Amino acid sequence: MNTSTPCSGKQGVAAVVAAATIQLTLGVAYIWSVFQTGVANSIFGGDNAKAGLTFSLLLAMLTIGSVIGGKLAAKLGIRVVVFIGGVILGLGFLLASFVTAQNAWLLWVTYGVMGGAGMGFTYSTTIACAQKWYPRKKGLITGIIVSALGFGGVVFTPIIEWLVKIFGGRGVGEPNTFMVLGAVFFTVCTLGCFFLKTPPDGYGALPATGDATAKKPARDFSTLEMLKSPKFYLIAGTFLFACMGGLMMIGFAKPIAEAKGFFPATATIGVLAISMSNSLGRLLWGMISDKIGRTNTILILLSGTAALSLLVNAAGGWLIFVLIAFIGFFYGGLLSTFPSLTADVFGAKNLATNYGVVLLGFGVGAVVASQIAGHYKNVAAQDINLMFPAFVIASVCAAAGIVMMLALKRITRAK
Repeated sequence: MNTSTPCSGKQGVAAVVAAATIQLTLGVAYIWSVFQTGVANSIFGGDNAKAGLTFSLLLAMLTIGSVIGGKLAAKLGIRVVVFIGGVILGLGFLLASFVTAQNAWLLWVTYGVMGGAGMGFTYSTTIACAQKWYPRKKGLITGIIVSALGFGGVVFTPIIEWLVKIFGGRGVGEPNTFMVLGAVFFTVCTLGCFFLKTPPDGYGALPATGDATAKKPARDFSTLEMLKSPKFYLIAGTFLFACMGGLMMIGFAKPIAEAKGFFPATATIGVLAISMSNSLGRLLWGMISDKIGRTNTILILLSGTAALSLLVNAAGGWLIFVLIAFIGFFYGGLLSTFPSLTADVFGAKNLATNYGVVLLGFGVGAVVASQIAGHYKNVAAQDINLMFPAFVIASVCAAAGIVMMLALKRITRAK
């Protein structure tokens, strides 16, 4: 490959644009609350926990798919892996359109398992590819890529609402909507993969920020070496606890707004609010982490999440949308900072696989969060205030994440 500056610059820009476009379409995962009520009533007999499991399985399989996709990318190349991911994702949503109440569990397999695996093949591989082109600005580049995923919620929310409506309305129009989304995923991943190319090893290598945990590692860790490091368990454990509040709100933003007295059309503002703030948070906090360090950024985000999660029940009227937006803002920052933290601590060479393994913490948190939120939403069927314990749990988990991140800073400084 020609590694001259003009050529490399153009290839880097093309890779970032392609990665961001692919991530934009993956943003549909973050608007599950648009589907939640209709799917719960039409397929799962009104059981919110069972319907929410579809969303948590998708996120959990995203983590497993990221590990497998990262391994395959090292052997087959990123283009092949992203193409395969698009096929799996598109096929999963296509098959999900045929699920009925008689075979409800198939939605977990198609939308959840297949959809999540396909997303995983494309998620960490595109982040790793873009980071390698701009090693000096990992936070900013990661923020751009994952903010596109968050912004996908803004783009797709009105489209999906419209599709569900023209296909028969809530409880009827979801299957055909899944079919349309499957076609979109396949098309975008197929076209986008041709513009993805990784630079040669060592391209533009520079030490990272001045944060103690962000110093350039003496070497690039293999996945096995990373698993032997206590830092991995602190990072993955923090990720598990950190995602709880954001995922609970993402999956149930619209039902919560409806339960607080808003009409369905107005409650959709809650989905848009969390999607927009989620996207903005990913971009801004990624940039901020380049300046103040990854661990300091994560500590701020966890503190905000812990405090705001306790205010969900107290927020009334339009304030609920403000609260939803801020929880999404902090959650988005977490999603843009953890990939850069992983690269800082364990190196960029094996990031696609290593970050996929770190994402296992996120996957476990996704399953737990959706089940907790789904259970308390069932309990709160007549009184939304009864859902408060779910957000108390989220706040306690964020506090536990703060303790683990402080421990990471301490053991890093001790070396």
